[in-house]
Amino acid sequence: MSEFLIYLQLGYQHITDLNGYDHILFVVALCAIYRIWDWKRVLILVTAFTVGHSITLALATNKVITYSSEFIEFLIPITILITCISNLFHISSESVLQKEEFSPMRYPIAAGFGLIHGMGFSNYLRSLLGKDESIVMQLFAFNIGLEFGQLIIVALVMALSFLLLDGLKLKKQTWNLVVSSFVAGVAFKLMLDKWYF
Repeated sequence: MSEFLIYLQLGYQHITDLNGYDHILFVVALCAIYRIWDWKRVLILVTAFTVGHSITLALATNKVITYSSEFIEFLIPITILITCISNLFHISSESVLQKEEFSPMRYPIAAGFGLIHGMGFSNYLRSLLGKDESIVMQLFAFNIGLEFGQLIIVALVMALSFLLLDGLKLKKQTWNLVVSSFVAGVAFKLMLDKWYF
């Protein structure tokens, strides 16, 4: 197997690993207010997150920026919690025919939170790279693997929401409330477990 495919697989495994469920929770929280018909918005949102974490993943792995790992581990659940709280203020439309308003601020916020998550990914990647001189290809492959894994998670969440909202006619506001509240609860516990101050 080529080195590119190895790092592609490592990126995919890292985002889908249930031991690193904080990143999975963040992707689930990002999707909670959307229907399957909003797939373009979701794709842009997840890509904004990817761009953010790709930047700091590259900078941190190359040691251009330094930070406290413990502080970043504390900030990651806060990003999840903020996303969930913003979801709870979203007013959902119960009809697919009625135009629903989505804040355009969600895109830069997702990218900003991606910067924080990228620093969280970097410790893992740095431990894999060791003392390699050139890591551009490994970084690129790892990021593609992460993005692919995120898109799998998005597809599963959106398929489940389609089944419940369009198949079983669950109210969209109820779906958002249940998903966002559950994820917020887990994120709050993670934040307390990783308390920095």
